Order: sequence, then C-alpha cells, then structure tokens
Amino acid sequence: MKKLKSLLKEVKTLVTRVQAKREDEAKKLLPQVYKLLDKAAKTGLIKKNTADKKKSRITKLISKKNK
Repeated sequence: MKKLKSLLKEVKTLVTRVQAKREDEAKKLLPQVYKLLDKAAKTGLIKKNTADKKKSRITKLISKKNK
C-alpha cells in the first residue's frame, strides 16, 4: 500500500509541474500505476471499483495537462 500511495503521489506531482518533460515522465509511470492498482484490487487490498476510479482520475489528470 505504501508503494502504491507513493507512486500515485509522484505521478500527481509530476503532472502538476510546468515542464513538459515531467508530463512525459508521468506518462511513463502510468503502466506501473495501473499494474499496482490492479494487483491491489486482485489481492483485496482495495476494491475493484476504487482501483478503477483511481486509474480513471489519474489518466484524466494527465490528459487534461496535455491540452
């Protein structure tokens, strides 16, 4: 859970930075975030809907910054 929270926080901070390189780094971390969220949902650490909600919100945040 700690690794998941730290990775989500890292992606959010990368997206909120002004530099374009940071957004690219956030995009590269996205598959890792998906993998950890899916694994946490599979093992019962979080519910499936919660994992889906977090994935949706993080993707929306990254795509919104690219506009």
